[in-house]
Amino acid sequence: MRAATLTAFGTPLVVHDVPDPTPGTGEVLVEVLATCVPPYADEVFSGERRYPLEPPVVPGVGGIGRVLHVGPDATRLQKGDLVWCDSTVRARDDALTPDITLQGWSSRGEGGARLARHLHDGPFAELMRIPTENAYRLPAGTTDLARWSALAVHTIPYGGLLAGQLAAGETVLISGATGNLGSSAVAVALAMGAGHVVTPGRNRKVLDLLVDRFGARVTPVELTGDEDTDRAAMAAAGPVDLVLDLLPPEAPSSAARAAAMTVREYGRVVLMGGVGMLGGPDLALPYPWIMRNSVTVRGQWMFPRTANVGMIRLVATGALDLSPERITRFGLDQVNEAVAHAAAHGGAFERTVLVVQ
Repeated sequence: MRAATLTAFGTPLVVHDVPDPTPGTGEVLVEVLATCVPPYADEVFSGERRYPLEPPVVPGVGGIGRVLHVGPDATRLQKGDLVWCDSTVRARDDALTPDITLQGWSSRGEGGARLARHLHDGPFAELMRIPTENAYRLPAGTTDLARWSALAVHTIPYGGLLAGQLAAGETVLISGATGNLGSSAVAVALAMGAGHVVTPGRNRKVLDLLVDRFGARVTPVELTGDEDTDRAAMAAAGPVDLVLDLLPPEAPSSAARAAAMTVREYGRVVLMGGVGMLGGPDLALPYPWIMRNSVTVRGQWMFPRTANVGMIRLVATGALDLSPERITRFGLDQVNEAVAHAAAHGGAFERTVLVVQ
């Protein structure tokens, strides 16, 4: 098969012939059809983000594929099924705290690294083997697979909103709302029934775009960079029931703190972004404020398995409308152009997609 391989950090991906993957028991072989290229892929491949990938590796984060082979443990999945391939792989030998790897992308701890060495390669290839439980059938008649590959983006904030127990009618503040993941979170929160979404950011153009797309249920807040001023402006748009932070690694912890501290008494804060991953001060939320206001603060990496089913339903029913998203397609042989394009076009509702077959 043809695949795009990261041979070393800081070098272009190499598209070449490699051996076909051989699925084992409990695994599925999938023909990759479309996979979304993250806007920060160039930062991963350069080594800037210091992800625990071990080159040589075929990278990528999930995708849409067609099943070519299933093992004896599959009772409903069949050859020919169109599936969403979730990259979040969990070890099967600990139900309470399983080790996790993002196949072809990242991992957590030594256990996750061991798992990554077994399921090493991702979807920047014609074929990929994945665990049986990571293949989710798409509805019959699904078309425009490049657009559906954006599940790789939308399922992440969906997991955060589920972790924060977002209820219909509530007000949620999306910290980082003008970014690629943050703008997705706005759309997903509204699809889940949020009554009101507060969208702070410094990009006026994107703030206006969010209002144009979603109307009066969105309240934009243009940030100044001053922590106290910005906290007051965000709080004035409340009361805020839930804060979901999706700020990138380069964002200062003060921006995340200002957003978190807008939540109401008994409110919830979910941290899913990259703040602090490149160094800098800690988040430093005040102990008395958390305690006296009975605020719940939790981290969330990725999402539970059930989130894949929920997200597919949101898209299939039209609750989450993917049609306004701007899709740019590249072939596998154009993978380096795709990575560069994704870096330059990582704004709200912009998707760069490898169409492999």
